[in-house]
Amino acid sequence: MRRTIQRLAALALVAAPAGVSAQTLPAPLDDAAYVAVDPEAAALGRLLFYDPILSGNREVACATCHHPAFGTSDGLSLPLGDGGRGLGPARVVDPGNAPEQRVPRNSQALWNLGAREYVSLFHDGRVEIDAAQPGGMRTPLDADMLEGFDSMLSAQTMFPVLSPDEMAGHYSENEVAQAVRLGRLTGPGGAWELIARRVAAIPDYARSFETLYDLAPEEIGFTDISNVIAAFMAHEFRSDTSPFDARLRDGTPLAPEAEAGLALFYGEAGCAECHSGPLQTDHGFHAMAVPQLGPGKGARFETHARDEGRFRVTGRVEDLHAFRTPSLRNVALTAPYGHAGAHASLRDFVADHLDPAAALGRYDRAQAVLPEMDAADWRILDDPAETAAIGAAATRTPLDLAPAEIDALVAFLEALTDPVAKTGRLGIPETVPSGLPVPMPMP
Repeated sequence: MRRTIQRLAALALVAAPAGVSAQTLPAPLDDAAYVAVDPEAAALGRLLFYDPILSGNREVACATCHHPAFGTSDGLSLPLGDGGRGLGPARVVDPGNAPEQRVPRNSQALWNLGAREYVSLFHDGRVEIDAAQPGGMRTPLDADMLEGFDSMLSAQTMFPVLSPDEMAGHYSENEVAQAVRLGRLTGPGGAWELIARRVAAIPDYARSFETLYDLAPEEIGFTDISNVIAAFMAHEFRSDTSPFDARLRDGTPLAPEAEAGLALFYGEAGCAECHSGPLQTDHGFHAMAVPQLGPGKGARFETHARDEGRFRVTGRVEDLHAFRTPSLRNVALTAPYGHAGAHASLRDFVADHLDPAAALGRYDRAQAVLPEMDAADWRILDDPAETAAIGAAATRTPLDLAPAEIDALVAFLEALTDPVAKTGRLGIPETVPSGLPVPMPMP
């Protein structure tokens, strides 16, 4: 190996608090970095976030796939939404209502989505700020997208409730899924309106919306529901009190191994070239040859299993297999990793990131966390041409690090874990106004 453990020890000495310049590290986060949140709106959004009333079959809540017990993800490589039972890695297919397919992409963590610097959301950035568009945002629905959103974060909540495999269910099962199948999203009888009427029919929700927004039950729209859920996410999942934040604010040193990892991350390992800024993301899109498994991300009429990432949004060849740079806040809590959740181990993911194209060829499929299901999960990795295309798109220059240096990088990433992330601010409600079960992991 090019470096030795002695080299790492020397690096740790160099990486003392004064050793990494203030110009190298990002500025600390403060209140100005975030949108202001109405605490009453957040309290109402908390109930709706955990309430399965928003799903077609009244069985899946936002929290089913974004639960704090799993770092606001779900602990699976690819989620099981509608048609699943249980939570996290213990979730299984419901034999009486099996889903048609797995959800195509890993459930993203929700940390700091209320930060003002966010300009796009989802793995491919398909919801993004665009001043040239009506309402200032570009979304896949274009003209069908409603107005009245408080933020981009609010707008993105409109989409999971329309997905058959996430929350809507399938057209033979409920009126929301039928409306989606017929293309009726807005207006009377549209999917969003049907969900809003469900919520408005629950007295506790109706009273809360009247108190907050002076809305009569018949005036409550899904945009109002989206706005309070976004307020909750922005409040509950703000995360800026990790050991790394203390390091930025007052120079409190990390543990020696984490300090060595910090020096590598912001130095010769080059991690900060993409994972830049206080949230460790440049908000850009990069092809990193991350293994792709599952059904892929195509239109319903397409039969391939590819996930071409940002290309499906922009149509630009240079965006093939490029995905959004994820924030690394609380990353140690959010396994599995990658847009398809191919890696269960953070250390293995970091190691493979050093030379992603080469790592793709030796990927260990045992790392995938996939509940048993009748699904063709390996169509892409079983196809040499498809795998070669993913590898060829990679833009990362290979880097050689010693095992101890990889360990140091992981130690630094673990220093991004915020104690508040494990407890929450408002926490999980014991009950919700619909009376439906609150998603909770098995003890």
